[in-house]
Amino acid sequence: MKSSFIVPADAVPPTRHERAAAPGEQIRPHNPTCFGCGPESPTGLHMTAVAGDRIDCSATFTVEPKFEGGPGVIHGGILSTAFDEAMGLCLKLMRVIAVTAHLEIDFAKPILLGTELRFESEVLGQVGRKLYSQSIAYSGDVEVARAHALFITVQPERHFKDSYALSQRADHYEQRVEMDDIQAP
Repeated sequence: MKSSFIVPADAVPPTRHERAAAPGEQIRPHNPTCFGCGPESPTGLHMTAVAGDRIDCSATFTVEPKFEGGPGVIHGGILSTAFDEAMGLCLKLMRVIAVTAHLEIDFAKPILLGTELRFESEVLGQVGRKLYSQSIAYSGDVEVARAHALFITVQPERHFKDSYALSQRADHYEQRVEMDDIQAP
């Protein structure tokens, strides 16, 4: 697999927040109704992630029949969502809010329904508000796909100001938005 994704030479190593999940601890979902990691999403991936030693994590989810694309295999868009989520959960170790600006995936093998996928993800570097990440998906010990992404940190109160009211949890966001533990970009 060949990627055109390049981390700039001037990227600095990411910094783990002092209040981030400790290595081996589960990383909390960023939104309870998130399709990727939210436990309250009725049709979601329900991905879970465990913090690694650096700005990295290991995330898993099972390819259920509702995620079918071609006969008996995962839909490519669902795999894209899973990669986006796996890398995004690692960003919680920095305690920043960031949105996906670029996502690049190399699909290596068909992924059968019923497969438990494991994603090994990490933040590779940072340049200003830009965060460069990578993730590898495994079925057992076999690499089945690889992804790279560029995330941009945002100030959520500005970035999401027009969409909070549309959220399934609008009441939650009206009551409080957890700004106290988020670093401003």
